Amino acid sequence: MKVMIRKDSKGALSAYVPKKDLEEPIVSMVQPGMWGGLVTLANGWQLDLPAMPEGTALPITVEARRIAGDAD
Repeated sequence: MKVMIRKDSKGALSAYVPKKDLEEPIVSMVQPGMWGGLVTLANGWQLDLPAMPEGTALPITVEARRIAGDAD
């Protein structure tokens, strides 16, 4: 699924899923740099993000895979 990763002015990361019209803060990351690992959103969804270079400019839209979380 397409997911837009953004960073606000305070440095907080969030994920926006256009197909679901859902925006949630990213509350935890398996990888320190976020890319190429699982992130957990505030609603409980876990997304597997693609590997990207450290310092990738945000906002960016990527193809992510939903691993876990409440059903729609």
